[in-house]
Formats: sequence, C-alpha cells, structure tokens
Amino acid sequence: MSAARDYGLDDDYEWPRPPVGGWTADDLDELPNLPPHTELIDGSLVFVSPQTNFHSRVIRLLDNALLAHVPDGLDVQREMTIKLDRRNRPEPDVLVFKADADTGPGQTWYRPEDVVIVVEVVSKDSEERDREVKPRKYAAAGIAHYWRVEQNDGLPVVYVYELDPMTKSYVPMGIFHNRLKLTVPFPVDIDLTAVERRR
Repeated sequence: MSAARDYGLDDDYEWPRPPVGGWTADDLDELPNLPPHTELIDGSLVFVSPQTNFHSRVIRLLDNALLAHVPDGLDVQREMTIKLDRRNRPEPDVLVFKADADTGPGQTWYRPEDVVIVVEVVSKDSEERDREVKPRKYAAAGIAHYWRVEQNDGLPVVYVYELDPMTKSYVPMGIFHNRLKLTVPFPVDIDLTAVERRR
C-alpha cells in the first residue's frame, strides 16, 4: 500500500519535492495544494497536525484579549507567517504587529521588524520547534517579545521572554499561571482561567 493511499490521496499524488537548496520563503505562496498552516523552517516545509481544543481556545483567548489591550499603532493577527529570511517563514499562533505594516487583504506574511510579540502555543508535534528552534530564529531576527504557552491541568501557563539586543537571545521575564499581567511592551492583564469561557 502506498503512503499516499494511507492518507486518502490518489496513488498518483505528487508529494512536493524540494529544489536543490530547499524551498524559499517566496515559494510558500506559490506551491499548490499545501495543507493549511504550512510553515517553512530552514528551507523545509513543516506540516502541522490538527489543532486540539486547548490549542484553539488559547489562541482565541489571547487574540481577543490582546485586541482589547493593544494601543493605537499596533494590531493583532492569528496564524500569519513572518518572513524571517530567505529560508524561514514560521507561522506563530498569535502575533502583535505595527498596524501600518498591514498592506491589505491579500497579505500573507509580515516582516520581523514590524512584529512586536510572537506567541506560540505548544502542542505535541511542535514541542522542539516552539521551545528551541523558533525562539532562536525569532530572536536572531530581532523580534523583541516571545511568549510560549504550555498546558498544565487544562489551563495555559505563559512563559514570557524579552530580547537582549546585545546577545540577540531571549531572557526569561516570568512564568504566569492563572493571570498574565505585564507592563511591557504595553499594559496587559489577561485572566488565563477564562480559556474555557465562551465570552
């Protein structure tokens, strides 16, 4: 039995084959039939597994809460890629960016210099990427704030990092259970226990 058939695809399905040197960030918009939320890491396509309920609810909570807190001049978007460089175009779960970086409805990515906060919600298939690979790449690209969200007994725990511009690496600023209260880069006060509430 073919691998294609194992996934409900026709036997003649053509899997994307990378060019010599790997895919580029611009290729991500041109490749046909990619699954939703495909990322580019080090020139390789990364397909993500289906979202869990926890993952989806945390994204909704943070997206809505950040929209309520961002000052004028900033905006919030979920699941949009950042073109870090020619071979890397990750898709954070939530990001805060400079509002004037919005180029219109056809936009598919943001530049790292326009991004203020990236948020990754860790899932089983993304543990290494979200804990090690992506923060290193976000920091090297100069993104000032990185939040990593882990699950603990069904509730989100938020690990907050800030960029040290001298070393181009993230410094831990705190671990937040139940409530995320920050003053940087703007005042935020989020009830993390509200993750299960619809309103």
